[in-house]
Amino acid sequence: MSSKDKRASDSPIDAVTKRPLTRRDFLKTAGVGAAAIGAMGGLGGVVSACGDDNGGGGGGDGEGREIKIGFVAPLTGPLAAFGEPDQYCLDQWNAAVKDGLEAGDGQVHPINIIMKDSQSDSNRAATVAADLITNDGVDIMMVASTPDTVVPVADQCEALSMPCVSTDCPWQPFYFGRGGTPDQGFKWTYNAFWGVESAAQVFIDIWNKLDTNKLVGAMWPNDADGNAWADKETGMPSFFGPGGYEYVDGGRYQNGTQDFTAQITKFKGAGCQITNGVMIPPDFTNYWKQCLQQKFNPVACTMAKALLFPSAVEQLGDEGDGLSTECWWSPNHPFESSLTGITCQEFADNYESETGRQWTQPLMHYIVFEIVADALKRTEDVDDKEQIIDAVKNTDLDTLAGKVSWTRGGPENPVPNVSVTPLVSAQWVPGEKYPYDLLVVANSLAPDIPVQAEPKAIEY
Repeated sequence: MSSKDKRASDSPIDAVTKRPLTRRDFLKTAGVGAAAIGAMGGLGGVVSACGDDNGGGGGGDGEGREIKIGFVAPLTGPLAAFGEPDQYCLDQWNAAVKDGLEAGDGQVHPINIIMKDSQSDSNRAATVAADLITNDGVDIMMVASTPDTVVPVADQCEALSMPCVSTDCPWQPFYFGRGGTPDQGFKWTYNAFWGVESAAQVFIDIWNKLDTNKLVGAMWPNDADGNAWADKETGMPSFFGPGGYEYVDGGRYQNGTQDFTAQITKFKGAGCQITNGVMIPPDFTNYWKQCLQQKFNPVACTMAKALLFPSAVEQLGDEGDGLSTECWWSPNHPFESSLTGITCQEFADNYESETGRQWTQPLMHYIVFEIVADALKRTEDVDDKEQIIDAVKNTDLDTLAGKVSWTRGGPENPVPNVSVTPLVSAQWVPGEKYPYDLLVVANSLAPDIPVQAEPKAIEY
């Protein structure tokens, strides 16, 4: 009898198929619950009780060890609108790999995705990332939702030699904000998202179609995003001038500021007909209401970050009509998932059906697992983090948010560790099913994403 046959003869037998039970078969047949697994010392205890001696790396039945994946998200706090769809994304990821994932070693590995809440706090984001690495023992990290979440997690991963994939963080704070240089990047951390240069272009695309004096009142807070956007060499000021626009800087205010009278008075006095910036949703709500109260009525209000979400615009009632923003994901985007083949429209429709909420741009967070799953499929030794990060680095993948590749060169890879994703201009208008719809109004950077309407001036 061969050693393989002996292993089979020593294993429990399925009474119907007459074949040896695999580890997954046993758990399914026995109905072993999570509490029972914990009481028996985890999956290893259950497997030992079955007489399975295949070892942690998988064995003759083709089943590999469990792969753990960390995910840090702001589920609570002032950035919670970014994390709103993350539980839905997690459910979709789990459904896609419910039967495991075949890695480059030819074995099917159970996947365990562990999501932890940053509570919208950068220090906590770093803490939970370290906990996922040192205590949970994850094999790779995922993170999304602004530099306040992504940067501290990426820094922990770089320090602790942990492969990390991120999105929803403009690449300048991800890269330059962490000390990267044009010729010297990072080993363990890779980001797929657009940059300030893309945002500047899509904002200018809107304003160029409106009749204004081309003077912008800028709201840049004293946080990772605000400081990156305010940088005169690499931030928004470096693009306003060449684009034919001048700006008035409102100054680095603190997130959570309640009174924006000083900034509004400054903009009114200068005659600004546009206001722009990168504000968190609660601050923008206060700012915009105070603008209207103090009779500062710009032709265009194009605000990054704060105006991404339908919930933020709905809070303004009728005063949300005509507000504009960048658009990095929508049902209108002509892409489909590498993992399941679902289209952007189908993904948004499913989200609305399952949650009862309107689609929201952070559904794009789904792509971090697309990238991780693809990398693991090309990793021959999942115990070797050098192999995992090498597979990430060599990603060339069509995702639900477009192409992701860190090796194309050109504007798609302006610096190492960055893959630029498509960005278009969008404006909120009264909707039919929901109070407001976000429509694409300009697409110079991504002509394959259809324009749905022409931009309009705000009416008061």
